[in-house]
Amino acid sequence: MTAKLPVPAKRSAWVPNRQEIIWIDCNPQMGREMRDVHPFLVLSPSVFNEKTSLVIGLPMTTAAYNADNPFAVAVAVGKASGRKAGKTSYVLCHQPKSFDWRLRGAKAHPLGILQDAVFQQVCERLNQIICLGS
Repeated sequence: MTAKLPVPAKRSAWVPNRQEIIWIDCNPQMGREMRDVHPFLVLSPSVFNEKTSLVIGLPMTTAAYNADNPFAVAVAVGKASGRKAGKTSYVLCHQPKSFDWRLRGAKAHPLGILQDAVFQQVCERLNQIICLGS
């Protein structure tokens, strides 16, 4: 009689979740849309993201001209070394997007998860544009 070895539990793969900041490739782009790899604030919950392979969210940038953009929310100052150190990151609430996060090779971003108060501010700004709430 041979002993059966226990089957190791499947390690669950990473799935982006609401309020998380991820890296995503925005190419191809058109017109004034963002291009290349950027941080992206996830708005959709992980259950949706896992089932559909899509992620709905808002792109982020450190472009300084967004300091005066009424549709951008300042979220963090870069702490890493390099060209982004000391620069403010902005969530662009006027550019909601959905991407296939698997095919675009999304990865977790070092900023991690956006603080609750700032996430609430982002959602309020987005709602001013699309008016989902009452």
